[in-house]
Amino acid sequence: MKFGGTSMAGSERIRRVANIVRRQQEAGHEVAVVVSAMSGETDRLVGFCREAHALYDPAEYDVVVASGEQVTSGLLALTLQSLGCKARSWLGWQLPIKTDDAYAKARIEEIDSAALIASMQAGEIAVIPGFQGLSPENRITTLGRGGSDTSAVAVAAAVQADRCDIYTDVDGVYTTDPRIVAKARKLKNVTYEEMLELASVGSKVLQTRSVSLAMKEKVRVQVLSSFIDDDAPLADTLPGTMIVSDEELEGLDMERQLITGIAADKNEAKITLTRIADRPGAVATIFGPLAASNINVDMIIQNVAKDQGQTDVTFTVPAADLLRTQSLLEERKDEIGFYRMISDDKVAKISVVGVGMRSHAGVAATMFKSLADRGINIQAISTSEIKVSVLIDADETELAVRVLHTAYGLDSE
Repeated sequence: MKFGGTSMAGSERIRRVANIVRRQQEAGHEVAVVVSAMSGETDRLVGFCREAHALYDPAEYDVVVASGEQVTSGLLALTLQSLGCKARSWLGWQLPIKTDDAYAKARIEEIDSAALIASMQAGEIAVIPGFQGLSPENRITTLGRGGSDTSAVAVAAAVQADRCDIYTDVDGVYTTDPRIVAKARKLKNVTYEEMLELASVGSKVLQTRSVSLAMKEKVRVQVLSSFIDDDAPLADTLPGTMIVSDEELEGLDMERQLITGIAADKNEAKITLTRIADRPGAVATIFGPLAASNINVDMIIQNVAKDQGQTDVTFTVPAADLLRTQSLLEERKDEIGFYRMISDDKVAKISVVGVGMRSHAGVAATMFKSLADRGINIQAISTSEIKVSVLIDADETELAVRVLHTAYGLDSE
């Protein structure tokens, strides 16, 4: 079971979490719990690090920011003990959760689960701080922001859990953001691939890294709401969203919907470089330096060559990387040989996701026609096997999501 920061924000909410955990154990399950820091606490600790040293040492930064989860794991263990449960906290270094030495963005390499399993078999509830691990130098590491989901999936894989329940402030995965479309429906089941695509294109329910780990380790993940009453039914009967393999979903759901969901992401910026020489290697001079600076390029369009063998190249980067991208390209203007750089951060990426696309034609055509009928202009397009994404004006985001939600029949009950 994993509980996020909003679920752990204060003693009252921690007591509610403890009751949810206690009832799972009383139902006969062996339980391990992974917790995040209290809501806002990690930001506060990061602020302290920045005040102490603008160019802080990532290893010391990890010592500071990992303390938020240490507090909540101890408090949850104490609260469970007050309810009459056997419980103890296991810090990242005590298991240990072994990671590489990329401080502040470490990756889990292995979890020594023998002591943890023995403790759970003895009827003890294990409470584990998310987000933290131990480097090869025996120093505390953290997994990067949002890393508690990854911790939970990794622990579930290590103890070969039947299921990893991720309790969050939403009660499942929806066909789109219910704040934009009131008729959005909660999905009973989603495949790992669909969840990966949804997570990467703006659906904030789960972190991408945790989904790819679940897919690799074949961990069944369920998304649930922790904001439920104490007398609500157990997670086994609660209607959350189960994230499973393609094969399991085929067995669960014969009449699969063609499209699973629509996601919107406003954290995009578009850059166009004009009059680039239309010759082999020209685009490599643009994207090589960006890759070296870890700037993730998403959509790319190379326009048809104009007169004198010149072309325009348009691409998108995360909005947060726009300034860095502009300065990198400006530095290499002579090498790349562009005439002008035009940028626009008032754009949004709208994506249609569904494994049903593999066996059905016309998904993209429906998208393009539906947007055209409402006068929404498409600035760029990218596709994968189970996703079609378009770039549009940010002001038309909500309208586009509603139009597509209706066009693919997702509004119906």
